[in-house]
Amino acid sequence: MDLNLFKVFDAVYRANSLTEAAKDLHITQPAVSNALARLREHFDDPLFVRRGRRIAPTPLADSIASDIANSLITLQESLHKGQEFDPSTSKRQFTICMGDPIEFVALPDLITQLQRHAPGIKLQSQRLIRDQLSRQLISGEVSMAVDIPQPVDNSIQQQFLFKDNLCVLMRQDHPLSGQTLSLKQYLNAGHITVSGRSRGVVLEDATLNRKGLNRHIILRGQSYYSASHIVATSDLFLTLPLHLAQRFQQFLALHTATLPLKMPALEMMMYWHRSASNDTAHEWLRGRIQDIIAQNATPKTN
Repeated sequence: MDLNLFKVFDAVYRANSLTEAAKDLHITQPAVSNALARLREHFDDPLFVRRGRRIAPTPLADSIASDIANSLITLQESLHKGQEFDPSTSKRQFTICMGDPIEFVALPDLITQLQRHAPGIKLQSQRLIRDQLSRQLISGEVSMAVDIPQPVDNSIQQQFLFKDNLCVLMRQDHPLSGQTLSLKQYLNAGHITVSGRSRGVVLEDATLNRKGLNRHIILRGQSYYSASHIVATSDLFLTLPLHLAQRFQQFLALHTATLPLKMPALEMMMYWHRSASNDTAHEWLRGRIQDIIAQNATPKTN
């Protein structure tokens, strides 16, 4: 059977749309429809059924989707195994999932290195959808991801990158900046919280809630960068990793205080599909990211 038929199946399964699949594959929608017709005949199953404006997979399609995605990504990555990798001439493209803090810390130096040593390599950085992490890595939608420890499929490799403690950020001339911050002062203050999700409890609030405590959140935002600027011109507190707070202190008048709440250190991991483990280009890029994060995400000691 034509391998391209399975590429069409995978694209339709991921997009839940013939139109979007055609765009992803850079082919016409009739070509997608013809490929699906051949697959339906082969499997004697409709594979996808109409649900409103979208399409949904049948039970059979669900049962074979993972095997097809795994086979396609393994085949794709195998094309690179054994090939000599020259960063200066490579034209590879990688998609990296990472949160706002890691993007802020890692991407500037990574792009500088790529421009200097691997100008042909292209990157796409996108927000991580945690409940889709394994699927996106298996399907090849994502080359690698950087995030806190997550439950993943056993085909996903992971590498510890660093750990850091949370701290409290406030403006440099805040009335509480010259003293040890107490839990009562922390709870009485107004806070900014940062999360990529529109709802749900963040780590520090989960810890407080287990103790029957709550803090007064004035703003829930998406970016530590913008939150740090708000903190610099207000009385609000921002709880964040220490290494990130120290970077913001380089260009804003800010003060860091020890978080008056006992919490485990925040760990950060790198994830990738096992089929990419021996891909020399993928391995090279992972090494660059690990080195940059090791240099930039380690808190400075006084």
